[in-house]
Amino acid sequence: MQTCPLCGSQDTTDFHRDARREYRRCRCCSLVHVPPVWRLGPADERAVYDRHENSPEDAGYRRFLSRLFEPLRERLAPGTRGLDFGAGPGPTLSVMFEEAGHPMAIYDPFYAPDTSVLARQYDFITATEVAEHLFDPGREFARLVALLPPGGWLGVMTKRVTTPAAFARWHYILDPTHVAFFSEASFAWLADELGMTVTFPAADVALLQKW
Repeated sequence: MQTCPLCGSQDTTDFHRDARREYRRCRCCSLVHVPPVWRLGPADERAVYDRHENSPEDAGYRRFLSRLFEPLRERLAPGTRGLDFGAGPGPTLSVMFEEAGHPMAIYDPFYAPDTSVLARQYDFITATEVAEHLFDPGREFARLVALLPPGGWLGVMTKRVTTPAAFARWHYILDPTHVAFFSEASFAWLADELGMTVTFPAADVALLQKW
């Protein structure tokens, strides 16, 4: 029996299978996930991330991140402070927010592993291209939301599941570090579970606000 890593339900069903691994869908929260047996170990996972070449000097990468940056920035009061969770080897979104007057801390288990930043309060938290990598997204998002005050924002960027047919030909599942795939229904479940509202202001973007 496979347990859903988002909601903990054991009511999961086969969703897709390819030559490399299988994918299961939760009937409770709709998350599609890869069972643990097909996950990479830490060294192999980091080897994939080490090939990323993102940086604040890359204008194209900034445009990509602007899909989350712009709608979230519009909702923030001047000077509010944030955390970029899963900043990766070339933190960029944090630089963009700091340029806009919002100081940010960063955390990444491989590249910025100072866990002391996870013991502070923030007005907003961002997680761009992170959700799909999480082995335990339910626990991780609950931990992050606990760092927000009422009215605080969680901004998530990740591509969303639509139909089984689209999933079967989706390039997103070819990355071996991608193990959790959210749909709008998954985010709706998460928002309800954590006492938040959710909106989808741009492609691949979900903004959740704490009650």
